[in-house]
Amino acid sequence: MNANLANSDLALAVRKRLEARYRHIHAAMADLPICNPVLSVAATGFRAFGGRAFGIVTTPMNLVALDFPDAPPAARAMGTKVRIGLPTGEVDFLAGELDTIGRVDSCSLLSPVFEFAIMEAAMETAEEALRAFFDPSALEPPPPPAARLKRRDLLRGRFRKHEEAMTE
Repeated sequence: MNANLANSDLALAVRKRLEARYRHIHAAMADLPICNPVLSVAATGFRAFGGRAFGIVTTPMNLVALDFPDAPPAARAMGTKVRIGLPTGEVDFLAGELDTIGRVDSCSLLSPVFEFAIMEAAMETAEEALRAFFDPSALEPPPPPAARLKRRDLLRGRFRKHEEAMTE
């Protein structure tokens, strides 16, 4: 199953529980110099993949993988590395567990998150990062630039041949 859960009841429940837990942690750390005071906690872009829910949490910016509420949790020791195959490749996560949530594996993308002056920029980056992990076309190289036409070729009448080669 690989579906965007953004508007589903399950995604809403997952986001609310995760945001509440991260807000609790954020409040406890708010006075530390590693916290960006202009950012708040947000969970975004949750989707189902491989029997788990994946999304991004800001502050810090982590790609997270959660077990669905009715799924049996996989046994992993907290703090161990977990390699998860995503559509764009293998990604290393750190196995963890949060009170009231359960198993939450996380992959740190940015920490601390001082790169952002406003929350909207952090959210746009989170959405783009999530797209990069789940959209294989995001990894495709851009098309090569068109060959430059040289003035000498134009004067020698080679422009038409160059134009025909570009349309093939």
